[in-house]
Order: sequence, then structure tokens, then C-alpha cells
Amino acid sequence: MNTADLVAIGGFVAMFVLMGLRVPLGVSMGLVGIFGFAAMRGMSPALNLLTTSPIRVITDFNLTLVPFFILMGAFATNSGMSRELFRTGNAWLGQFRGGLALSTIGACAGFAAICGSSIATAATMTRIALPEMRKAKYADATSTGVIAAGGTLGILIPPSVIMVVYAFLTETDVAQLLMAGIIPGIMATFMYMATVLIAHGKRLPPGKPFELREALASLRDVWAVLLLFIAVIGVIYFGVATATEAAAVGALMTMVIGLLRGRLNYRSIMASLVESLRTSVSLFSVLIGAILFGYFLAITQSPQKLTALLVGMDLGPYGTLTLILVIFLIAGALMDEMAMIILLVPIVFPVVSHLGFDPVWFGIIIVVACQLGMIMPPVGINVFVINSIAKDVKITTIYGGVMPFILNDIIRLFLLVAFPVISLWLPQTMR
Repeated sequence: MNTADLVAIGGFVAMFVLMGLRVPLGVSMGLVGIFGFAAMRGMSPALNLLTTSPIRVITDFNLTLVPFFILMGAFATNSGMSRELFRTGNAWLGQFRGGLALSTIGACAGFAAICGSSIATAATMTRIALPEMRKAKYADATSTGVIAAGGTLGILIPPSVIMVVYAFLTETDVAQLLMAGIIPGIMATFMYMATVLIAHGKRLPPGKPFELREALASLRDVWAVLLLFIAVIGVIYFGVATATEAAAVGALMTMVIGLLRGRLNYRSIMASLVESLRTSVSLFSVLIGAILFGYFLAITQSPQKLTALLVGMDLGPYGTLTLILVIFLIAGALMDEMAMIILLVPIVFPVVSHLGFDPVWFGIIIVVACQLGMIMPPVGINVFVINSIAKDVKITTIYGGVMPFILNDIIRLFLLVAFPVISLWLPQTMR
């Protein structure tokens, strides 16, 4: 074991200790990156990294998508689009047994198409859907489980902030990655609906009588969501604009639509801007730490050594991929999805590249693994988000409700691994 190996091991141990002490992830990664680099090359070159890394992150053109997507979601939330989606879903699906649960999943999918955040989707739907399901006598485990699982669609259906971060870390085409999430996102939506019906069946409350006039009238409320989705995703798919330009237009259109419909005013616009600024600054600070940590990985050659180790185990490409996914699933049970992407992707991506897997396909696989981590005990960030709003619902009750969806996610992950065409067909048809 040489000096680089000792420094690498010490760096990883130090970072996990810092994280255990609740030091912010970006700070933990940044400190390990600087001092680890200093241990190999000296303090002066390490400090020089601080003059270049922050500039590299905040001036990266592709990362300008992040604040625009976050702002778009903030405007959509404050203008009440999520409530309209739920109302429309209930008008069309409420006739079936468990219709409110199905409507919640459909509304989560619709809101994900203009939000890009699972946490925001779960929090918003908890406030909207949970009171309605309680009125209809749904068990708390069923209703909170549906919301927690449906909320995870926020990172799979584009626009997705986590996909942009993955694309930045791996230098993958962000437009293709966003397109690759559409079919798996639709697949996830219908599989979640099927899970509701299979797992709960006759225990679900009966539906309400279907009224065609009400259903058709509800469509007038969701034209804005459809327009925004086409404006952002449609123009990217047809090559009319870059992903960054589309994100900027989407944020502007969301604000304009909110103003024209009387849903946004000066106060709510300022609140959206402040919320987006805080979220963006927090994320960019983590990315700066990730860049500094990346220099540490490069100087110690940790990714190359991990590649040699995993390839030397002679597990075969899919055996190695399975091992990587197991690592991600374990990490997902212990940390949030953004931390998992930023911490693990730079380490395992060289292995994936060496094995010849498509980076776009692998990105979707990792996002689905993150979805699973967001509802898996003991952390399950969506579970804690719901519990922070519905304080009278025990954590154990929510975890009981998400168990069928965890099995669903494992099956879906297997299908996406076995059939890459599910993820890659749509990006391959892009202009």
C-alpha cells in the first residue's frame, strides 16, 4: 500500500466522519479535497484550487439549467398548478376504486413535469392530497405511501435537477438524458397505479360516479401544465433550442402564466425568487465541494484503482453493474439522492465507462436507484418530508405504506437494466 492509497483511505474516512458530525456535504467534500490534495502535492497548489473551482462551477453554461428549473418549480407551486392537476386527476380517475390514490399519483407525475424536485412534489401533494384522502377514509399508511412514492417521480420525469447534475459530473448530453427519462417516467406512473390496486385492492374506498361534464371542464385548468411541458421538453426534443434556453423560457412562461391568471403577485414572485436562490446556492456549494473532491480522487487515482479492482473480480459487465447498484441502494438508505449522486457517480462512472455501458442509460438507472433510496428506510427523505407536514402520522406508518412501492421500484429497476431500449429509444429519435 503506497502513500496515495493511505491518503485516499484517510480522506474517505475523514469525509464520512465529517458527514456523521452533520458538517454540510459540500464543506466535507471540499475540506477533504483540499487537504487530501495538499498531502500529495503541497498546500500552495491545493489552495490554488480554491481560485478556480468555484468559478468553474458558477460559470458552467450547462449548469444554468439548475436555477431555471428550480425557479420554474417555485412559480408552479406558488401559482397553484398542483391543486389543479389533482382536481383534474380526480375528475377522470375518481370513478374507480381507490380513485383518489390514483389521482394523487397522476397529479405527482403532472407536477413532476414542471417541477423537477421530488421533495417539492412530495411536500406539495401532502398538503393537497392527504386531507382529501383522509376525508374519503383512506388508511394513513396507504395515503402517505402513495404520496411518498408518487413524489419520487419528480427526479425521473423531466425537467429533473438531478439529471442535470449527473450530466455535469459525467459530461453526458443533458438533452438526451432528459428525453431518456420520459418513457421510464410514464412507465413508473402506471406501475405505481397498478401497485395501488394490487397491494390494497378491496380495502380501498369505492369511487364516485363519473360525470363527463365535470371531467371535460377540469381539462381547462391543466392547459398551462401541458403548454409548459411542450415549451420546455418539446423544443429540446425537436432541437429548436438548447436545454438551457428551454429552461429559461419555461421559468419565464410559468411566471407570465401565473400573472395572467391572477395566481402570482409581487409578494409571491419575490418569495419564489428567494426560495430558488437559496436552493440554487445550496446546490452549487455542494457542486463546488464535489469539484474539489474530484481533484483529490484524480491525484490519488481512486477511480482507476476501483475500476481495476472491480474488473479484476471477473464478475462480468452485468455482475459488476449489479454490485454498483447494490452500493447505490445501500447509500440511498443512508443519505439523500443529491448527496448520493455527487459523492458516488465520480467514483463509479469510470468503471461503467470501462465496461462499455451507455452513459445516458446508466444515468436513468441511477436516477431510479435514487427514487428507491428516497422511500427506503432508515432515511427515506420523502418519508421524513411527509412526516414533517403530517406530524400526527408516525414514521413507521409511512414506511409501512411504501413497502409495496419499494418492491415495485426493484422490479422496474430490473426491467430497465434488462431492456435498455426503454430508456434509449426516445433519445435516439431526437433531431
